[in-house]
Amino acid sequence: MLLLLAGCSKEKTASEGNGTNTAEKVELHISAAASLTDALDDFKKTYEKEHENVELTFMYGGSGKLATSIENGAPADVFLSASKKDMDALEDKELLDASTRKDFTRNVLVLIANEDSDSTLTSFDDIDAAEIDHFVIGEPESVPVGRYTKEVFEHLKLWEPLQDKLVLASDVRQVLTQVELGNADYGVVYSSDAFISDKVKVLAEADPSWHEPIVYPGAVLKDSKHADEAQQFFAALLSEQGQETLAKYGFK
Repeated sequence: MLLLLAGCSKEKTASEGNGTNTAEKVELHISAAASLTDALDDFKKTYEKEHENVELTFMYGGSGKLATSIENGAPADVFLSASKKDMDALEDKELLDASTRKDFTRNVLVLIANEDSDSTLTSFDDIDAAEIDHFVIGEPESVPVGRYTKEVFEHLKLWEPLQDKLVLASDVRQVLTQVELGNADYGVVYSSDAFISDKVKVLAEADPSWHEPIVYPGAVLKDSKHADEAQQFFAALLSEQGQETLAKYGFK
C-alpha cells in the first residue's frame, strides 16, 4: 500500500510539473504606428499584470509599411494605424474583422526644432525655404505623418520650394531623432512625439483644416488565431484606463 501511495504521489507531481493545471499563455502580435511606442509600452505593463495568460508583442513602424507587411502574411492579431487610408487598404482586401474596427485616438501636427535652435518661427506660414538647409519629414507614400505634412505644405504652397531641402524618414520617430541629433533645421511630427522628448521644442501647430483629420483606427485581423484575446486587448485600449494612458503621452 505504501508503494502504491508513493506511485500516485509521483504521478500527481509529474502532472503538475507538466503544466496540465496551468492555462497556456497566449502571445498577441500587435502591429502599431511608431508614434504609439511609448504609450503602448506603458500600457503593456499594466495589461499583462491584469491578464497573466497574455503576452503582448508589438511591431512598430510606419502604418503604410505595416499594412503592406500584413498583406504579405506577417503575423498580426491587431492593427493600430495612424491613418484611415492604411486601415481602409486592409479592409478593402477583406483582411480585417470589420465589425471590430473603431477609432481610438487623435493627434495634432507640430513643427519642431532642436532645443538649442535659435529659430524665431512661430507659424508654419513663416517657413522660408531659402533659409533652410535640411527639413526632415516622414516619407509621404508610406508614413502617415509625412502624408499629412505634404498636405500642409501643398496648402501653404511650400511643397515645391522645399523639394531640395527635404530629408525623408521611414517613420515619425526617425523624424524626431534627426531633429534631436541636430541633423535637420526643422521637422514635422505629432504633438505626442514632441511631448515625450526634452531635446526638441515645438515652434508651431498646424491648422487642422490644412490636412485630413489625424485619426487612429484600430481593428482585429480576420485571420487572428486569438480573436477573443485580441478583441479584449483592443477593448481595454478603448476603455477609460487605456484612454488615460494615451492622454498621458500627449494623444487627444
